[in-house]
Amino acid sequence: MKLKKILTVILVAIACYFPAGAVAQEYPETELDWKLGSQAYTFNQFTFFEAVDKIKQANLKYVEAFPGQTIGGGIDGKMDFKMASEKRQKILQKLKEKNVELISFGVVGANNEKDWELLFQFAKAMKLQNIVSEPKQEELEMLSKLCDKYEINLAIHNHPDPSRYWNPDILLKAIEGKSDKIGACADIGHWVRSGLDPLESLKKLEGHVKEFHFKDLNEKSKDAHDVHWGQGVSKVDKILVYLKKQGYEGPFFAEYEYNWDDNMGDVKESASYFREQVKQMIE
Repeated sequence: MKLKKILTVILVAIACYFPAGAVAQEYPETELDWKLGSQAYTFNQFTFFEAVDKIKQANLKYVEAFPGQTIGGGIDGKMDFKMASEKRQKILQKLKEKNVELISFGVVGANNEKDWELLFQFAKAMKLQNIVSEPKQEELEMLSKLCDKYEINLAIHNHPDPSRYWNPDILLKAIEGKSDKIGACADIGHWVRSGLDPLESLKKLEGHVKEFHFKDLNEKSKDAHDVHWGQGVSKVDKILVYLKKQGYEGPFFAEYEYNWDDNMGDVKESASYFREQVKQMIE
């Protein structure tokens, strides 16, 4: 059999084994340019690379790292934007081997302008999309320039009231006139804990959301805890419909802050719900 014919047979076989749309069926969110992953903080009882393994087991492909987590996987030290370049490369290589992509880092801050620049240099070297932080408002002018210089987004996170940016109105006023690379890391669970409607809060931030810390909570209170997405009060289904209509493109990070020692299954169930909702929206 001639080589050309052999190659044709092989390509046909591959096409049959991996039919068109197979990836979209397993990861339907890709059709909306959505990236579904997890905050490593979900697995903060473990090392970073143990968290990455759990993220992969949950059928997710993206991770947001947080500062201070032990790296693991044969690499000494903790996740820190001041780490040596050799360590950065080891982390990136190991992530590539595991087929999980690091695209965001936070919640993180810096003490001075020099350290902020080091943080952005770290983000650039690690090929990050977002830095997640809750900076002082007086730092935003300087951070706006760093966002444009390094072409990295600053996603401002909201912890519950009375944290610095608990209300979307505060954030919108703070970022007015700043780089369009500054926006929100929308934590919908913390909005619920603050007594805010997550869908209405999201509508206020239309066009300014850089990523999500995605949660569904069992009740509207500061003492609420995470439940599987779609089973709580965070209006997850309505939020997804709204985001599709809005044309949002970006990451969703599961941040499941409950059942700490064994919550991989909770994340996996939540991801399955998410994808079923997406399939219904794109059919």
